[in-house]
Amino acid sequence: MMKKLLIVLLFALITGVAAQAQQQERPGQQPAPETGEKFKVGMAGYTFAKFDLDKTLATMQRADVHYLCIKDFHLPFKSTDEEIAAFHAKLKEKGVTGYAVGPIYMKTEAEIDNAFEYAKRVGVKLIVGVPNYELLPYVDKKVKEYGFNYAIHLHGPDIKIYPDAQDVWDHVKDLDPRIGMCLDIGHDTRNGKDPVADLKKYHTRVFDIHIKDVTGTTKLGYSLEIGRGVIDFPAFIKMLRKVGYTGVCSLEHEKDMTDPFMGIAESIGYFRGVIATTKK
Repeated sequence: MMKKLLIVLLFALITGVAAQAQQQERPGQQPAPETGEKFKVGMAGYTFAKFDLDKTLATMQRADVHYLCIKDFHLPFKSTDEEIAAFHAKLKEKGVTGYAVGPIYMKTEAEIDNAFEYAKRVGVKLIVGVPNYELLPYVDKKVKEYGFNYAIHLHGPDIKIYPDAQDVWDHVKDLDPRIGMCLDIGHDTRNGKDPVADLKKYHTRVFDIHIKDVTGTTKLGYSLEIGRGVIDFPAFIKMLRKVGYTGVCSLEHEKDMTDPFMGIAESIGYFRGVIATTKK
């Protein structure tokens, strides 16, 4: 009996040592594919319109995404300084940085004033906005006053203003160079444009990018997981590198706002796969 017990103990010791050695020798995971790029991968806060900040950050943590464009439903415009500090502390705990605010729709000068002051209090220097056309001279004034970048979010054929990159360019090219665009490649495509060509043409005014895929090049095209639609992502990645884009490519997943999680995982995985497999 004693002999059997010694054999069992010896076997357990050997197995434990072997397991410990194996565990010590296991290599760690590789860094995210975009680590060596000038641009970053992030999330557009609008993706989580139906979910609170805790669920948003938990999802980003699982997807290993560390940059968030902040929406006001997670951090209201009237937040106190203490609430803003607590918000940033919660992001930091999950390894996330809030890099911009928006999109924010602005139909009056007062709303523009509020947006710039909000961004200042939040501590970011990029506003993703949608101002009425006639307010652009006032946006120009505020950009000069605050020194922020202002990225106009384009919306394809769904609303009357800013349908594509060319329209944004035509309206801002003679304004302060810190006024540019959030290039939503899905909406740009749905308005019959080529986001790869538009990135090349207007890159000096592209301050933020929303990535998504769509099923077609007209208003009938709809959003879906990256890789399942018509956008040429290998060509887009190559153009990001060619123009030296240094901002964030934030996923704005809109296929199912009530259950976006599998779509987020698939889209981020596909986008990173293209980064990893597309030659520099």
